[in-house]
Amino acid sequence: MNFRVIENWQATYADPIRLQEGDPIHLTGRQDNWDGHIWLWAISSAGLEGWIPDSIIAEGEVGSFATENYTAIELTCRVGQTVIGEKETHGWVYCRAVDGSAGWVPRKNLMPHKRSKSASLGTTTQT
Repeated sequence: MNFRVIENWQATYADPIRLQEGDPIHLTGRQDNWDGHIWLWAISSAGLEGWIPDSIIAEGEVGSFATENYTAIELTCRVGQTVIGEKETHGWVYCRAVDGSAGWVPRKNLMPHKRSKSASLGTTTQT
């Protein structure tokens, strides 16, 4: 789905946590409620830290592990920019910009957007 950025977003962390399915995770006990969704502060086995959605964690015999691939990288974007939303969870959308850069943007900073045939000319029709 295409989105139009309606509020600027600046990426927060320079080297955020990245996980592969099955990776062990250390949960610190910190948690945050973002627009009704629970986020957990975690440390990867590589030592990277960051917020992860509570839905990607499972408990095993030796502790917590990731149930899917995940990166906490955020996308810096500006008002008026068009991005493609690839995945949505916990109040955030994983977006890809025209230049190929990608990352998470808060859903509240985005509005669904339809591209018209004239988009190739640099103009768009918003819905």
